[in-house]
Amino acid sequence: MSSTLSPRSALDAEAVKAAYRRWARVYDTVFGGISGYGRKRAVEAVNALPGERVLEVGVGTGLALPSYTPEKRITGIDLSEDMLDRARMRVLQDRLTNVDDLLEMDAEATTFEDDSFDIAVAMFVASVVPHPDRLLAELKRVVRPGGHILFVNHFLATGGLRLTVERGMARASRSLGWHPDFAIESLLPPEDLKRATLTPVPPAGLFTLVTLPQCESKSDAAALVA
Repeated sequence: MSSTLSPRSALDAEAVKAAYRRWARVYDTVFGGISGYGRKRAVEAVNALPGERVLEVGVGTGLALPSYTPEKRITGIDLSEDMLDRARMRVLQDRLTNVDDLLEMDAEATTFEDDSFDIAVAMFVASVVPHPDRLLAELKRVVRPGGHILFVNHFLATGGLRLTVERGMARASRSLGWHPDFAIESLLPPEDLKRATLTPVPPAGLFTLVTLPQCESKSDAAALVA
């Protein structure tokens, strides 16, 4: 992969925790609006898919939790305990009985058994984790064959003024807690990029909804990378 497509600086877990400790109290106000379209589209896609067991990666303050249909059983994970505390308050206040658990956990190395979920959805997470390839591998492990993996994220522009701005913002990655210069090729290898459905999301296509179907069997998955 060309180095020009990769994030310029790595974010470790402690940098992410520190950033979201700062953001926790104001996250809903600062980011809730601009990310709302992407979150809405992602949850709508999850609700329309078959299967009940849903893993929400990077559940944060739980902004998406009230939007799932009651038939979906939600497990949320996040690296920030400060964010999770607010999500737990939301579950209690909104009486969200379909939320089974909210856990502090590293999305790149979860403790779930293989094939534990029908669907995994990661909202605004791919550009935060230190190793996006490990995130994808872990979600493939915990989602059953025939299930679905969804991402909604900002991805690096391919040209124009936005690309210049994103490159400039990359210097502040550690303070922001995410990579403005995150290329989709950093997340999806070529064989998955071919299979994935990419849907632009408002405002102005700033975010993209990625829907990646799991192979029907482990042997089919192995054949893709052979």
